[in-house]
Amino acid sequence: MAKPLANKVALVTGSTSGIGLGIASRLAAAGCHVMLNGIETAAQAAPIVAKLKSQSRKKISYHGADMSRPDEVADLVDATVRDLGGLDILVNNAGIQYTACVEDFPVAKWDAIIGINLSSSFHTMRKAVPVMRKAGWGRIINIASTHGLVASVNKAAYVAAKHGVLGLTKVVALETAESGITVNAVCPGWVRTPLVEKQIDDLASAESIGKDEAVIKLLAAKQPSKRFTEVDQLGDLVVFLCSEAAANMTGIAIPVDGGWTAQ
Repeated sequence: MAKPLANKVALVTGSTSGIGLGIASRLAAAGCHVMLNGIETAAQAAPIVAKLKSQSRKKISYHGADMSRPDEVADLVDATVRDLGGLDILVNNAGIQYTACVEDFPVAKWDAIIGINLSSSFHTMRKAVPVMRKAGWGRIINIASTHGLVASVNKAAYVAAKHGVLGLTKVVALETAESGITVNAVCPGWVRTPLVEKQIDDLASAESIGKDEAVIKLLAAKQPSKRFTEVDQLGDLVVFLCSEAAANMTGIAIPVDGGWTAQ
């Protein structure tokens, strides 16, 4: 059976674990050649590359660009085009977090979060859009957050960056509306990732409760479904946004948050 995205080239930033790796895996399963990106050295990333290559039988490469450095981001896009033969799909997923009230928020942390969570998406799109315009086809998916739509305390930089991602998504969607390119954002709430699993274990240990109870306690304050979104579900949504069924969807933000933003 033909793959829906056979031989498309995808670049997924922040894709050696968690949400990014889940998205990259689903894109590869749909037929894409994939450029992975992360903070690992090439040697550290090699097992991840090898596993995804074995699973998908597609070209899988890795580039360790520091997403806070515009020159390295530009080289990441150039390397994708050079090594994989083009760039059809761009998924901006790289991100970091830090929490503190605004008066105590370290300036360096603010700059780092804005740089990686927001500015890096500008730098990838600035380079990717001309490639996609030339091809007459492209899909850009920015992984934002429910915090691109609503706020929480102690997350000034993260919330500001994710709101910025949604604004940037809309602008580039308008600028590319007649070009065969779509630009959309996905806004996850709580997602089951290795980092979140550690939060669950830490909460269970700190309060001497079972893991199931810790999950409910963690989710209850924000996510009415009291269920995590799974990384594969986000990957499948990205594949859908790359499909012809979504060819006239552009400039939108899609919450995947178990009802969080419906409250």
